[in-house]
This record gives sequence, C-alpha cells and structure tokens, in this order.
Amino acid sequence: MKKILITGSAGFIGFHLAKTMINMGYQVIGLDNLNNYYDPILKIDRLNILDEYVLENNLSGRYEFIKLDLIDKSGLSEIFNKYKFDIVINLAAQAGVRYSLKNPEAYINSNIVGFANILECCREADIEHLLFASSSSVYGMNVKQPFSAQDNTDFPVSLYAATKKANELLAHSYSHLFGFACTGLRFFTVYGPYGRPDMAYYKFTENIFNGKAIDVFNDGQMERDFTYIDDIVNGIIALIDQKPMRTSNSISNAPSSLSIYNLGNNNPITLKRFISAIENALDKKADKNYLPMQPGDVPITYADIDPLVSLSGFEPKTSIEDGIKKFVDWYLHSKKDSK
Repeated sequence: MKKILITGSAGFIGFHLAKTMINMGYQVIGLDNLNNYYDPILKIDRLNILDEYVLENNLSGRYEFIKLDLIDKSGLSEIFNKYKFDIVINLAAQAGVRYSLKNPEAYINSNIVGFANILECCREADIEHLLFASSSSVYGMNVKQPFSAQDNTDFPVSLYAATKKANELLAHSYSHLFGFACTGLRFFTVYGPYGRPDMAYYKFTENIFNGKAIDVFNDGQMERDFTYIDDIVNGIIALIDQKPMRTSNSISNAPSSLSIYNLGNNNPITLKRFISAIENALDKKADKNYLPMQPGDVPITYADIDPLVSLSGFEPKTSIEDGIKKFVDWYLHSKKDSK
C-alpha cells in the first residue's frame, strides 16, 4: 500500500482527491492549515466527510489528517521523517487572482516559502515522485490558443500566477540538482460540489438563488476552460505512476525529471453560457451588473491536453451543463441542511 501525502487536503481539490485515493487503497495522510481565506467551516465539513467515509466503509488506517502550515519547516520535516511517504501531492496554496492584489504576503508565504519547504523535505526524504499544483494563470495574456505546456510563460499578469510560475522553476532546479521526479499540474478553472465560495460559479449561484445581482466582467465574453472536479481527480491519479524521465528540453542543456501538464476540459465556454447553465439549474434568471475586465484577469483559458491524453488516456467527460447541475444540486442540498 503506497503512502501518499496530500497537502491542502481540506481544500476543494484535495478533499475530492483524498476521498478517491482512500477508496482506491492508498494510505493517505492529509495536511492543511485550515486558514480563513474563506469560511473554515466548509473545510471542516470536508474533513468530517472524509472521517465518516473511512468509518462507514471500514477503512481504518487508510487516512489521517494533520493540521500544519507549510511554512513550518521543522514540523513538516518531522511529518516526512515519521511517515516515509512514497508520493507527495502538493495542492496547498493561497489561491485567487484578485485576492493577490490585496494580500500579496499570503501568496509569498504559502506559495513560495511553503513550496520551497516541500521541495526541501522531498529532497531530504528521497521522495519517489512529487506532483504539485500549478495553474492556467501562468499563461497570462498569451494569444496563441490552445495553451500548450511548451508555450512561453515568462509574463504572468497577477502575483498569484507569478508564484505558480515560480513553483515550476523551483521544481526544475531541484529536479535538476537532486534528481527526483516532479510533475506540475496546470489546472484550468476547476468547479463542482464542495467548491470554493470565492469562485465565480459559487458566487453566481448564491446571488441568483438569493435574488441578488451578479457582477459580470467584460460583458460576459471571457472564456474559461471550466473543468469538473471528477475529471481533475482522474487526471491527477493518471499521473501518479507516470514518473518523468530525466531529459533536457529544447532550450536548455540542464537535464531534469520535470514534466508539466495541462489539466483542463479542452473546451472553453463563454461566461454567458456558464451563467445560463446556472440559471437553468436554479430555474431562475440572474440580475446582471456588467463591469469591465478586472486587473489580473485574462480573456480566455484553453487547455491543450494532447500530451496527457497520449500518455495516460485522460479524457474529460463532464459537460458544463451536467457539471453545473451537480454543483447546484449540492448547493441547494447544503442550504437545506444548514436550516
């Protein structure tokens, strides 16, 4: 039974990934600092669901949660020394493009210092494979579509994106110098049940449900490669045993065992269509407040997933209408439960 560390396990993606991997037979150690970027109650709810799932399915010994911040290097080292992980999946990060304009220090601490600590612990513990969350935000204002992992990403337009680009560069350096395998995961607008309340789809659903206006940026013409959470989880799992080989790229003679993949739906959807899917699922029309594009936002994200498809057979299966319906059903159910 392989032992897996999932950081950010109380987060949206981490929660879904942990539940799936526990069910698959992995021994999962979840780590999270439970910060208050959004209401920690949702994070606690996710953790409670994992505990209940393990108990109800007699999976004792498959899962353990530890509260820790990645900037605590000594505490992190103790965990690595105690559990002897085979695989590390680093999903812990300070998320959100717009929040990075207000609180840049949170991004430097979590996304830079925290990730450097993960790399150091992986080096010290001789970890077999590190997979880590990057973001489609690294593509910035690139005009070539779809975005390829081979594209230049030297010009991020938000601090959040810059920290994710920095993660990729740090991973390359560590892999080159110390030889361990790293895989970067560029996520494209992930959505679904138990999602983050700061995400647009959650805010839209909540405001439409409560009869409040929604802010629609760039006249609703922005396009996003919205990717349902189950497809994201399947993509991550498909890469766990796909350790990158040590090679040099076409630009540099510095060999490393680093691969970068897009995890997206390969099908960008306009914001207007996205809002329409929410309206249909709620059976309620939105009152729209049209606003210009926000600083740090990009007009389109569109994932080239061909390398991942060729390697693993990865295939996103969830349409925007089906995925939004599942999210809205969960949202409405959660509102009933909270009464």
